[in-house]
Amino acid sequence: MSGLRGAFRRRVAAAKRAEAPVETARLLAALPLAVIELDADDRFLFVNYAAEELFGSSSAFLYGKPLHEILPADHPIFMLLDRARRDGAPIAEHDLAIEGPRFARRGISLQAAPIADAAGHLVVTLQDSSAARALDQQLSARNAARSITGMAAVLAHEVKNPLSGIRGAAQLLEANASADDRELAVLIRDEVDRIKDLVERIEVFGDKKMDLQAVNIHRVLEHVRRLAQNGFGARVRFVEAYDPSLPPVLGNRDQLVQVLLNVVKNAAEAVAETQRPDGEILLSTGFQHGVRLAASSARGQPNLPIVIAVRDNGAGIPEDIRRHLFEPFVSSKAAGSGLGLALVAKIVADHGGLINVDSRPGRTEFRVHLPQFEDRGEGEHR
Repeated sequence: MSGLRGAFRRRVAAAKRAEAPVETARLLAALPLAVIELDADDRFLFVNYAAEELFGSSSAFLYGKPLHEILPADHPIFMLLDRARRDGAPIAEHDLAIEGPRFARRGISLQAAPIADAAGHLVVTLQDSSAARALDQQLSARNAARSITGMAAVLAHEVKNPLSGIRGAAQLLEANASADDRELAVLIRDEVDRIKDLVERIEVFGDKKMDLQAVNIHRVLEHVRRLAQNGFGARVRFVEAYDPSLPPVLGNRDQLVQVLLNVVKNAAEAVAETQRPDGEILLSTGFQHGVRLAASSARGQPNLPIVIAVRDNGAGIPEDIRRHLFEPFVSSKAAGSGLGLALVAKIVADHGGLINVDSRPGRTEFRVHLPQFEDRGEGEHR
């Protein structure tokens, strides 16, 4: 009897071992981290779902294909893979850029480790840390915007009202002053107007309840494009790549016009600075699953599937200010106040959304992620 029980236990153990590879593959496929297996010649042997997303290709397309057909042969990743094989130990590298025919990702963290029972084989994980950095920048910008909100209330009450009295007094002095004193009175009046204008610009950061409803984002983009083409963007070529199947966003139409008009204006100015004859701004929309912002100030964990992108081929954003771009009083323009993009970040945050930027010389793209309108019998398309 004991011999039968032992044989039964051995058969159960063997069955579990046979099921283990299937279970392991299932677990790896479900991981949100991109995982691939490469053989000794860097051919794909396994690709999970996150890796398919990263490379913009299916596992069937990638299986058996050499990595050098996906990435340039001189890419630093190949040096890292060779080192992992040579040392027989795991290796890690951060902030890599990978680009191919179907994908372009920056800020990739890579880890590669040899597989013990398969000579030359490596398991490689790739993590896109750009989303985490964008969220960190967004939260930093929101904190800065909150501090501006408090300052706006103080300025409106403590500064704006006395400024009106000072301006009125300067006008009275101007009417009865000599020619020399009149010049000083005009100087006082102009400076008061300048300070008042700055206070009013900061005042828009104040907390005001926003009316959110169903908004057709394509109509907003069309309105912004027409404004741009008849003004600051008259010499720029606009290209549109819209997804006509997009549902309406949950938002405030006027505030979204302000957001996109500000971003498009920045793009047009960036193109104009280069004085290139082929200056271009691409406006695009799309639907992206799985984007969720847990730290939203508007609602708890909204899904943000609707993406609006504004891309230009200008000179790019200087690296030293890119991380702080959405913070108040940060600007790459000599005459800029640094409040435009800070206000953009605040409005997007008030919508429960997310904005990020990817920039390098010749290509800058702002991406706005917004929640979808869910019809509960209220709101209408605008």
